[in-house]
Amino acid sequence: MTLVRHAESRRSETPNAVMTTLASPTLGGARSSIWRTEVKPDVKGPAHIFDVEQIWTFLEGEATIELGGETSTAGPGDTAVLPAHVTRQLIAGPQGYTAIVTAPADAHAWTPGDADNKITPPWIA
Repeated sequence: MTLVRHAESRRSETPNAVMTTLASPTLGGARSSIWRTEVKPDVKGPAHIFDVEQIWTFLEGEATIELGGETSTAGPGDTAVLPAHVTRQLIAGPQGYTAIVTAPADAHAWTPGDADNKITPPWIA
């Protein structure tokens, strides 16, 4: 068993959000990653694609999820399963949102039309 203490969690900050890695290959030796995402009010995240499925459980606030041309709104207690290889964009409501997210640790992301520049976000590694 690996026990990742709160003090060992890793914080990654972007202009739009703070991601706190709770477990990942570099933090506890997990095969999957799990992180907490806290997004500021009214933030429109970038359109992007992942090569793996992600599962988002919303704890606070509200987010509009644009996924492959469909739009849904998620709030506290809602869980969204986002399939791989589909363009997605999340837009925070007026209070922002907080979610717990999980995905396989070997995930790669890229912007539409730029698959040659895949990255593994630091909160997943």
